[in-house]
Amino acid sequence: MAFAFHPRPLRGRSVAAPRQSLLLAITLMSVAACARSMSSSLANSASPANDMSTTPPNPDPRVGLHAGLMNAGEASWNLNVLSQTPPSPKFLGITNSDLAFIGNYAIQGSYNGYQVWDISNPSRPVLKTAYLCPASQSDVSVYQNLLFVSGEGLSGRLDCGTEGVKDTVSKERLRGLRIFDISDIANPKYVGNVQTCRGSHTHTLLVDPADKENVYVYISGSARVRSSNELAGCVSAAPDKDPNSALFRIEVIKVPLAHPEQAAIVSSPRIFNDLVAPPKHGQASADLAEVAAAKAKGAFIADVMGEQMVLPSGFTNRMLDSVVKARNGTGAPTGADSAALREAIPGMIAKMIGAQPNGNGPRPGPTQCHDITVYPAIGLAGGACEGYGMLLDIHDPAHPVRLDAVSDSNFSYWHSATFNNDGTKVLFTDEWGGGGQPKCRATDPRDWGADAIFTLVDGKMKFQSYYKLPAPQTSQENCVAHNGSLIPIPGRDVMVQAWYQGGISVFDWTDAAHPKEIAFFDRGPIDSTRMESGGSWSAYWYNGVIVSSEIARGLDIFELKPSGFISQNEIDAAKSVHLAYFNTQGQPKLVWSPSFALAGAYVDQLARSNGLGADRIAAVRSALAGAQKASGAQRSDALTALASQLDSEAGGSSDAAKVKTLAGAVRDLAGTSR
Repeated sequence: MAFAFHPRPLRGRSVAAPRQSLLLAITLMSVAACARSMSSSLANSASPANDMSTTPPNPDPRVGLHAGLMNAGEASWNLNVLSQTPPSPKFLGITNSDLAFIGNYAIQGSYNGYQVWDISNPSRPVLKTAYLCPASQSDVSVYQNLLFVSGEGLSGRLDCGTEGVKDTVSKERLRGLRIFDISDIANPKYVGNVQTCRGSHTHTLLVDPADKENVYVYISGSARVRSSNELAGCVSAAPDKDPNSALFRIEVIKVPLAHPEQAAIVSSPRIFNDLVAPPKHGQASADLAEVAAAKAKGAFIADVMGEQMVLPSGFTNRMLDSVVKARNGTGAPTGADSAALREAIPGMIAKMIGAQPNGNGPRPGPTQCHDITVYPAIGLAGGACEGYGMLLDIHDPAHPVRLDAVSDSNFSYWHSATFNNDGTKVLFTDEWGGGGQPKCRATDPRDWGADAIFTLVDGKMKFQSYYKLPAPQTSQENCVAHNGSLIPIPGRDVMVQAWYQGGISVFDWTDAAHPKEIAFFDRGPIDSTRMESGGSWSAYWYNGVIVSSEIARGLDIFELKPSGFISQNEIDAAKSVHLAYFNTQGQPKLVWSPSFALAGAYVDQLARSNGLGADRIAAVRSALAGAQKASGAQRSDALTALASQLDSEAGGSSDAAKVKTLAGAVRDLAGTSR
């Protein structure tokens, strides 16, 4: 079967900063499809033997993997591959985007719409439906019987047609939020939409604990403001020129659950007020060398906000053809045509970027967020907003208020946010290069295109450290920090994260100053001779497994293996957390029910940290094993006695807090045994 892969703007959940938007626009116009053969068999895996050590494999098996689309080399450590499922026929060759989950289903966004997979058997996902409704990026979220899908590009249609929209201004265009009724998930019904001035690059579903009748959706739109002739009220002027400007704001949509067709924008908070342009790092040495070599060969170079980039030949060939046609010429472009294009490039770039408000003061900061993660249980949200990371108060969901904003010259594009479960830390990702470039090369700085970890104190963020995928990737692999989620291991902050063609990485950031990788999976590049966009767009833990949306290859599902970093008890405790639904941008509070696995997980952590002596650890494990074999009052009494002993020992432990947590878990378990 022929497999034609058409690279699209990647989840920059594709990017929105002017430079990144330009890169993706050029990519979209210039890259031609290439046909490849597809094999349904799994690739040979270069997986090091898994043991209980805490020493990463050396040499790193991710380095040097052979290329291929469906048959690339693979490497894994402390993870098992359960399944690798190619897209359904209507979605072959189209970019897969983000994921949402409900019940036994994984809903996978795509630039062609969305696919719903039954993952009740994660080793054999079954396609439930493939809903054809093209839009970029088709980021998805779900709640009860409603599915929400983002649309931002110019080709999305209100009627879900596949023919696109040809007119510059059209009432047929969809740029905003689509709403589907999935009461019958095999037969979704398109029930409404909300149009916005800049479209919906991403969106965030907020379920307010105090409002059972409605949900709220935060819209992050990164495209240029559409014409008011297409959508009334859209204003592209800066706020100081027109207070109704669609710039420097997000949109809040209120959705009545009983009548989703009545969904509407209820506020447009200007959370970016008073921010100025952040400091930036320059270009990496490899990028500077690429530009210099391209200049020497006569390539077309564009200056974009102080950084030079090589324009792809596909893009410049199209532009040269336009120059020839404009002079009513025929045949190959002439030297004069090339000179005319070089002269026109600065104006083309300015038009693509759009007017940037300046005034007489410093250049302003971001005009929108790329992604917002809400954590309703603690009333906070993390806004990844171009050049800033923001902390927001969302107690009033329709009117979020900025508490803090941080910038960092090592960050290029603040992309997404994740809180730890206690709400004492927040992690931001940096999508340097927009998701379509190789930013994990051996020569790239470790602090660029990484995660930044902050602690939260009194509504302020304090920087602690960076984390970046430790395995260098080739110059033919788009790679940078992308989407991930917490793994519900009790008492620890552990996260799985996608890195495009860098694969997925599982890391522990309990010690915010010293994050550490503890598991990974990677494939070789799609093509060893040129850049082909692919890899993991997002990787999330959901009810016992890790699900990855693979941009070009389909849907991948993994399970954690016990190792020196994670015990079987910790994995079992994580699997005990069962969610009815999950949207990673709507972070839930994770709660563990009393279980022997939970108590055992805390014992294993105390053994790992030497919080109790080896003899005492062995005695506690023996007591738990004995209690598990008992029942009724005998089990309850044994557990109660053990909890009391642990309470008395906490003061003498080097990890008193964890001993007390263990005692509480044992006492709760005793309560369930009566």
